[in-house]
Amino acid sequence: MSAGAATPGRSEGRPAARPAWNRLLAAALVMVSAVALFGLQERLIGYALIVVGLVVAALVDRLLLRHLILISTGLVVISTMSLAADLSNAGMARFAITLSTAVVLPYALSRWWYREDIIKFPVGTGNRWSGFEFGYLALVVVAGYLILPVYFLGSGAYRNWPDVSGSGEIVRLFIGVNGVGLWDELFFICIVFALLRHHFPVWQANLLQSVVFVSFLWELGYRGWGPLLTVPFALLQGYIFQRTRSLPYVVTVHLTFDAIIFGILVHAYNPTLADIFLTDPR
Repeated sequence: MSAGAATPGRSEGRPAARPAWNRLLAAALVMVSAVALFGLQERLIGYALIVVGLVVAALVDRLLLRHLILISTGLVVISTMSLAADLSNAGMARFAITLSTAVVLPYALSRWWYREDIIKFPVGTGNRWSGFEFGYLALVVVAGYLILPVYFLGSGAYRNWPDVSGSGEIVRLFIGVNGVGLWDELFFICIVFALLRHHFPVWQANLLQSVVFVSFLWELGYRGWGPLLTVPFALLQGYIFQRTRSLPYVVTVHLTFDAIIFGILVHAYNPTLADIFLTDPR
């Protein structure tokens, strides 16, 4: 384990005692709101769950309330737009502005209103990658190459992304896939997970952040049996971040998956391009 990494079962910044059920309930209500907002696309139900969760937090733990407000702010901002893939100029601008706001606003509120430094984006860790980290990245490449074509091409999930038939559209797809992948780690890991692990044992914080992560990916296009892939992915990203404390590493892992997904999507709409997937079921 990298120097400075916390024991997986411990919370950070607060005593590691098991949290009271009502504190956990408050956080769970806010996280489950993502299922309604993004999974079911029931905005009113999602907003109601956020309000109830914040009320419970206000009654039991004011510090938790402050941090759930930050997470809720990001969720509400994201919910103002459709997450359906859109490679038009307007669509890409909408994604860039909305998702950037969902990261910048909670960070700014935490840093300059709350005067906290819990939300961090650890880039320069000063640590070299360990054998475990190189090995895990190699495993990601092999697993992604073998499993992802079966999901995207076999289930037809690739149809949740626009047809990319020209070079300009392929470039836009590359930018979009990698941009959202980077954003995922900034919001779900560096903001949601970081705030939650300040109050709960790491395993509980990780489970809670995965609910939001997977719900977002569902609306983005990872439907059908996609959660069988996205749930363990979200949990592993939280675990790896907790272990390495390195944003560049978890981003590298994520963008490695995204590079494979990009190739699959290009191949799906252009069978003669990127024809390298041995597990293509078509």
